[in-house]
Amino acid sequence: MTDPATGEAIQLEPLVVRILAANPSPFTYTGTETYLVGTTDLAVIDPGPDLPSHVDALLRAIGRRPVRAILCTHTHRDHSPASRAVQAATGAPIIGCAPLALDDEGPRADAAFDRDYRPDRVLADGEQVKGDGWTLTAVATPGHTSNHLCYALAESGALFTGDHVMGWSTSVVAPPDGDMAAYMASLDKLLARDDRIYYPAHGDAVDKPQRLVRGMMGHRKQREGQILRLLKQEAGEIPAMVEQMYVGLDPRLHGAAGRSVLAHLIDLRRRGIVAGQEDGAWRLA
Repeated sequence: MTDPATGEAIQLEPLVVRILAANPSPFTYTGTETYLVGTTDLAVIDPGPDLPSHVDALLRAIGRRPVRAILCTHTHRDHSPASRAVQAATGAPIIGCAPLALDDEGPRADAAFDRDYRPDRVLADGEQVKGDGWTLTAVATPGHTSNHLCYALAESGALFTGDHVMGWSTSVVAPPDGDMAAYMASLDKLLARDDRIYYPAHGDAVDKPQRLVRGMMGHRKQREGQILRLLKQEAGEIPAMVEQMYVGLDPRLHGAAGRSVLAHLIDLRRRGIVAGQEDGAWRLA
């Protein structure tokens, strides 16, 4: 893992610049990565948290170039809030994922939904945004959140994957909005594509995307198998399952792990494999 300088505009390829926000955490890794796409005119992907230092870094990198679109992959607070400041400074439209705001029952404050996100245009799967020498196509990838979009850069074969696929960690799938079945279907959708490289919102670029996606799908199947083996022994509550499944995990991440276990259990219940009990325990159906 490299250690990129916060706020520095790093040229990744001719059409892509990355700028790291100063919001590192156990959930965001080194922080949220914003991408500028284009040369003479730009798209801004995942403008990030509304931190003055980050907004200033973005505006310095943008300079006098026109911004054609501010694109958000989803509306967690570490991804979309800076869209308003960038729009105010550039006049660019906010385009991309649909608005979504739910009461967050989860363990991470930075992942609460951005209730003030108001897009000027919502992109459906396959819709495009174009500029001078670049074309970005929306790829609907629900699962981490129901409104999650990736963006494919036609000219270079890059895919901006937001939180759907990250090189440093698996994505948290947290009910009620996070959906494990949708997440797995979205991974399968990416597996059928031929993208050259992934640029996630957290962590390094992924230069062997197909291998990573296959590994992530296998990892989720492994977690499902662990859950079923535990329930064969006895009815189980989620905190106890997390203790047995995630040995050595940073305790600060136990809550997020529990939400992913819950997402697996909900998926298994829909398939008629497990059932919940009134006392909070789960058992095989």
